[in-house]
Amino acid sequence: MRRNIHRAPLAVASALLLGVFATSCSTEDPTDDTSASEAPADSAESPEEGSEETESSEEWFDQEVYDTQYEQRSATFEGNPEQPWLQYIDGEMTDTSKLASKGAKKACFANASISNPWRQTGWITMNQQLEVLVDEGVISEMETRDAGDDDNTQIADIDYFISEGNCDAFIISPNSTAALTDAVERACDTGKPVVVFDRGVETDCATTFIHPIGGFAWGIDTAEYLIDNLEEGDKVIALRILPGVDVLEQRWAAAEKLFEENGIEAVDYFTGADPTKIKTIITDELNKGEVAGVWMDAGDGGVAAIEAFEDFGADYPVMTGEDEMSFLRKWEETGLTGLAPVYSNFQWRTPLLALEKIFAGEEVPKEWVLPQTPITEDERADYLEANEGMPDGHYAKFGGEDLPGYPEVWQERQIP
Repeated sequence: MRRNIHRAPLAVASALLLGVFATSCSTEDPTDDTSASEAPADSAESPEEGSEETESSEEWFDQEVYDTQYEQRSATFEGNPEQPWLQYIDGEMTDTSKLASKGAKKACFANASISNPWRQTGWITMNQQLEVLVDEGVISEMETRDAGDDDNTQIADIDYFISEGNCDAFIISPNSTAALTDAVERACDTGKPVVVFDRGVETDCATTFIHPIGGFAWGIDTAEYLIDNLEEGDKVIALRILPGVDVLEQRWAAAEKLFEENGIEAVDYFTGADPTKIKTIITDELNKGEVAGVWMDAGDGGVAAIEAFEDFGADYPVMTGEDEMSFLRKWEETGLTGLAPVYSNFQWRTPLLALEKIFAGEEVPKEWVLPQTPITEDERADYLEANEGMPDGHYAKFGGEDLPGYPEVWQERQIP
C-alpha cells in the first residue's frame, strides 16, 4: 500500500497474519549491522557462536533513561483509567494555541508498515478512530503512505507530504530511529503540527511524541520476572527480532543488564520471528543441556518456542511473551510459568486524538507517555474472555472496544 485516502475497509485474508511479526518492529533489518548474534539459526554457524555478545546492548543502554522508565512503571497517570490511550505522565506540555484552527483538517500519515500483526491491529484501531473524527468534522481525510519497512521509502514519503500532500498536520511512525530523524525535522520546519508515535527519532522537534513507557520498562519487567522465578546459574534463551529499533534494543539492554547482575546465563539470538529458526535455536540449546527460561522481545514466535520444548520432551520453561492472543492461549493451555509484557497497542488511537486537541488549541504533553502494564497469570483469563473470537494475531490490550465496528472489524481483520 503506497497511498490511501480513508475509505470503506476491505477484508484481508487471514493468511496475511501467518509467519509475520507481532511487535512494533519492522520486518526488514533497518541497519547494516552484521554482528555475530544476527547469524540465522540455519546458517553454518552454531547457535553458541551466533549468540556472542553484541555491542548493541552497550550502545543502546542509557542509565538515565533506564532509571526514568524504572520509576515510571509505578507512576501515577493523569486522565481516566478507562481511557488509557488518553492518559499521560505529568510533565512538560506543548502550548498549541497558535496551531488552533476551525474546520476539518487533512492529516498525512507516514507509516513504517503494516507488515506484522501488532501493526495491523493498531492500524485497524486507528482507522476506526479516524471514522469517529471524520464524522465529528475534526478531520476531513487521512492520506497514508506506507513505507513497507524501508527507511528510504519513508523518507521520500515524508518529503512528498511536505511538498505535495497539502497536509494540515503530519503523523509519523518511524521505521528506524536515526535514519528518519532528518525527515522528521523537515516536517517540523513547515510549522505544522507533527505527531511522532511508537518509535522515536533523535530530535525533540515534534509537537508531541507519543509512546508507552518504553523498551527499558519492558526489559525490566520481563527480566525481573524471570529472575524471581529462576535460580542463579540457570540458562535463559533470549529470542530477539532484529537490531536497530530503539524500543527493541532497549528491551534487551535492560534485560541483559539484570541477567548479568543476578547470575543468569543468557544467550541471545536474532530470529526474524521465523518459527523454524526459533525451533532450531531452542532444540540446539536443549541438546547442550537444560534451558530454564525463555525471554522474548516480542510475542510472535512464542508458540513456536513452546512447541520446541514439547517436541524435545523437555519441561516447559519460565517464559515471557507478549499480549498477542496466540501466546496468551498457548500459555493458558500449557500452564507454564509466564508473563505477557505489553507495548500498548492502543497507542494507535492517540495520534488522531492528539490532533483533535491541537486543532482546538489545547495543550498536549511534549512527551506523551502512555501506560504499559504486563498481563499476569491472574489476569490472563479475563483478557482471554474479553477477546474471545479474536484471531491469534490480535493484541489483548488493543483498546478499541468502544469504537464503531467492534468486534467484527477486528475479528475479520478489515484493513483499509
